[in-house]
Amino acid sequence: MSDRLPSHLSVGALVRRVNAAGGFAAVRAAGDPQTGAILVLLDEREGFGGEGRMRALERMRGLDDADALVAAGPADATDSAMDDYWRARRARDPDLWVVELAIAGGERFVAETICGG
Repeated sequence: MSDRLPSHLSVGALVRRVNAAGGFAAVRAAGDPQTGAILVLLDEREGFGGEGRMRALERMRGLDDADALVAAGPADATDSAMDDYWRARRARDPDLWVVELAIAGGERFVAETICGG
């Protein structure tokens, strides 16, 4: 048996932490509450409409039964390319959670909250 929190609790904690720290976090698509995979979209643009990129991370279970973050989707993606990517993933896996974050150090928030460190 796994000691991993159910997906809905992990996602809820991530959204609350980011919003409490002054960032923006929103669930773009809700998946299976217990076992759904979690895909996090990191908005790394400078300000509203600024230059930058979007990237995606996914929580994966390793062979050692520990969670890790793995890069997913297109590198240096535009908004529309990332939208196309997660919508295609969601069409194949309706249990997938999709969460978007806009906060400095977003990857750290994800690692601490949904990977336990």
